[in-house]
Amino acid sequence: MTITAEQPTPSITEPEGLISPDLFRRLVDRIVHEQHLSGKDAERLLSQTLAFLKACALNPGAGLAPSRTVDVGWHTFVLYTREYAEFCHRVAGRFIHHTPNDNHTSDGTADGEAASIGTTVEAMRAASLPVDIDLWASAGDCSQCHQGCHDSPRTV
Repeated sequence: MTITAEQPTPSITEPEGLISPDLFRRLVDRIVHEQHLSGKDAERLLSQTLAFLKACALNPGAGLAPSRTVDVGWHTFVLYTREYAEFCHRVAGRFIHHTPNDNHTSDGTADGEAASIGTTVEAMRAASLPVDIDLWASAGDCSQCHQGCHDSPRTV
């Protein structure tokens, strides 16, 4: 999608404006169908997913990670590979990889879960992105933390 005068650059405080209304609706409908959520709850989840991805775009290498709930939205968006890739390149200037976190503690939570959520919410707030705190109760099993991925920023 190319942003033109007819489609002004969306406000950073409105994450749903980062994708077309048609794509937003298709993703919401898929979440409703697959997760058995209400349309309103699916919209909230997708909006937070887009806000999270925008925060990732603004903070490469920060180790931001989604909550388990927001990760559902990320998984859904990734299924639309062309649209997701276009979004990443337009919003972040690079592809935002979905990197699983296979390191779990004895209680089954992802290693570093609380710190990741705190860092992510802080980054979203610092970027004036909305935070629906009810959707950030637990970390997901992946991040864009650049832990050896092929596109991780190289340090000198």
